[in-house]
Amino acid sequence: MAFGFSCFSIISLWGTYLRHSFSAAGLSAQTIDIDDETTIHFWGPKSPDLSNPKPPLVLLHGFGPDAHWQWNQQVAFFAREFALYIPNLVFFGDSTTKSAERSEMFQAVSMGKLMEKLGVKRYYVVGTSYGGYVAYHMAAMWPERVEKVVIASSAVNMKRRDNVEFLEKRAKVENGEELLLPQTEAQLRALLALSGYRGLDYMPGFLLKDIVRNMYSKNRKEKIELLKGLHVGNYDTVNISPLPQDVFLVWGEHDQLFLLEKAIELKGLLGKKTKLEVIKNTGHTPQVENPAQFNKIVYKLLVG
Repeated sequence: MAFGFSCFSIISLWGTYLRHSFSAAGLSAQTIDIDDETTIHFWGPKSPDLSNPKPPLVLLHGFGPDAHWQWNQQVAFFAREFALYIPNLVFFGDSTTKSAERSEMFQAVSMGKLMEKLGVKRYYVVGTSYGGYVAYHMAAMWPERVEKVVIASSAVNMKRRDNVEFLEKRAKVENGEELLLPQTEAQLRALLALSGYRGLDYMPGFLLKDIVRNMYSKNRKEKIELLKGLHVGNYDTVNISPLPQDVFLVWGEHDQLFLLEKAIELKGLLGKKTKLEVIKNTGHTPQVENPAQFNKIVYKLLVG
């Protein structure tokens, strides 16, 4: 039987490889009901080593592909020293809810319930972009649980004015869904051009279409609702408070989604225990663009 080229998906094959790499690092894909409405899919330790327990570390992905795509270059590195928990946020991967809630605070509550359900009492949290919003709220809600928090490339302090300026001047789109939930090759190219410091013009069209089909089509309606439900960037004032924990900001020097100036402002808002690390020659996704330096910085911040 002959199969057409359209049946072949490089992205599906690569996704299978990434899942195997997570498994090789001692993680297993798991699903748990955290309450009567919400189910979370996550990667976690296959079997905790009770004789030599590692400090738990939660990695929260951004608004884009599922968790195993966004953290694949961190798993092997951090699994050596930490017990990793890498959830898919609600409506990403196989995480879902019957609740009508769509805010980043709801995501934070869901992640807190996940860790409580798993019996993990204290942990570190690293969140990138949209996941950084969630990480901030987890740290604010549960200072007795979150020991340290890393907020990477995430302007928790973004105001409505910043959002409008970004959409109109840099992204040149009418709303966030046009950029963050691409449906065409051209829209994905625009997102990649804004996200990365180095251009990806060399990527062939068939691969971009494969990415759109496999990474951005699932739960599109619900993800649009998540964007509309955001508090960050939808108000004229910033409603955040300093955190009691050690807070670390990690930013790409050339981040075009959240400019470096927002990181400097955020550092001042979050208090004296906040440090900022800037990765040079890097855009919005330092964990992908410059993983070796990102991993080294985050490890030093967490264990220091």
